[in-house]
Amino acid sequence: MIRNGRGAVGGAEQPAPEGRRAVRVWCDGCYDMVHYGHSNQLRQARAMGDYLIVGVHTDDDITLTVDGRDTYEEVKQAGRYRECKRTQGVSTTDLVGRMLLVTKAHHSSQEMSSEYREYADSFGKCPGGRNPWTGVSQFLQTSQKIIQFASGKEPQPGETVIYVAGAFDLFHIGHVDFLEKVHRLAERPYIIAGLHFDQEVNHYKGKNYPIMNLHERTLSVLACRYVSEVVIGAPYAVTAELLSHFKVDLVCHGKTEIMPDRDGSDPYQEPKRRGIFRQIDSGSDLTTDLIVQRIITNRLEYEARNQKKEAKELAFLEAVRRQAAQPLGEQDGGF
Repeated sequence: MIRNGRGAVGGAEQPAPEGRRAVRVWCDGCYDMVHYGHSNQLRQARAMGDYLIVGVHTDDDITLTVDGRDTYEEVKQAGRYRECKRTQGVSTTDLVGRMLLVTKAHHSSQEMSSEYREYADSFGKCPGGRNPWTGVSQFLQTSQKIIQFASGKEPQPGETVIYVAGAFDLFHIGHVDFLEKVHRLAERPYIIAGLHFDQEVNHYKGKNYPIMNLHERTLSVLACRYVSEVVIGAPYAVTAELLSHFKVDLVCHGKTEIMPDRDGSDPYQEPKRRGIFRQIDSGSDLTTDLIVQRIITNRLEYEARNQKKEAKELAFLEAVRRQAAQPLGEQDGGF
C-alpha cells in the first residue's frame, strides 16, 4: 500500500550494495485507522534499510511490557533501535474527534470552533496530564511534506494514463483495493487521482464530511504505491479540458453512487461520450461512512481505551525522565 522511502512502488526486497549485507528493518504499531502519519513513519523506516517488515499489534498498550519494562529495551541495549520523526498535526485521536463532534473546523480555511478546541484540550486526557504521542495538534501543510510522499515521475511514452477522482476521505483499504484494481487495467499504468475541494465534498456528502481536509487527503493518497500523481482540488466534473491537459487514456470510478453536478448533469458525461469510462468493483464493502459509524457506536469504549493508553505512556515518560536524572553509576547497566 505504501510507497517506499525511495519513491519506488515495489514491495520486494531491494538488493544491497555489493559487499554489504542487506539491512532488514522491523517497525511495529497498532496502526488503528491508518493515516498519512503512519505512512510517513513507514516511509522513514523503509529508508533506513533494504527491506521493511511491519508488525501490527492487537492492543494499543505498546510502550511497556506486562512487568512495566520498556518494550524495546533489548534492542536499545544492542544498539539496534532507531526512532522515526513524528508527523505533527495528525493522530487517530484527532480524526475520531472530528467524527464524534460533527464539526467542520478541520476543513481548509476554517477556524477551529470553541467546541473543537475544548475537545482538543481534553479528549482522552488522563488525570496525569498529556503526553506528546496521544492527543491533538494542528496540521500545517508544507511543500516538503508533499515532496516526501510524491513519486516525482511524469508519464512516460507507452504508459496508460488513468484518471480517478473523489474525496478519498479517511483513506482506507476500500480505496486501496479500488486503486489496485485500476492499476491492473494496464501493463504500464500511470494513475492520476483527482481530489475534490473540501466544500465540494461537503456539498455532495453533507454532514461534516470530509473528515480529513484536502491537504491531509493529498498526503494520504500520495503515499499509496498505485498513485503516480494527485490533482489537488480537482473539478467535480471530468471535463474535456482536464482530459486533454493530462492526456488521459482511461477514466475509472468505483461502484459507489455518482452524484450529479450542481447543474444536474453527469460529471462523467465527457469520458462516457469518448468511450473511455470504466466502473470498477473494488470487491470491498468498507466505506468512509462505515468507519465513521463504527466510531460513533463505540465512542465510550474508545475514550476509555485512549485514556488507559495515555496513562501508560505518561508513566513510561516519567520513568525515562527519572532514569535520565540518576547519576550514571546508579542506572541499570551502569559501569
